Amino acid sequence: MTEIEESDRFECKVVNIINNLKWKGVMVKEIKSGGNVYFARTDPKRDLKPGDTLYLGVRELPSQMEEMQAEVTLYNKNDEKIDWTFI
Repeated sequence: MTEIEESDRFECKVVNIINNLKWKGVMVKEIKSGGNVYFARTDPKRDLKPGDTLYLGVRELPSQMEEMQAEVTLYNKNDEKIDWTFI
């Protein structure tokens, strides 16, 4: 099993954009695994559209947080943080 470092980035594609009242919701699909992650609070000023390439970073959470296993962060190509969520 390969250890995932916090500095690792995993390529993903935007599959859907949901315009909420104040934020944009962004659904991305990780390229290698095919898994989807939804980010609910991205800045509506970001010009994201389906098909755009972004990157995921993963940080494992302490084991006492049983209902959540990792913090997943969405980054652009310049490694700027766009949003984050727990899975």
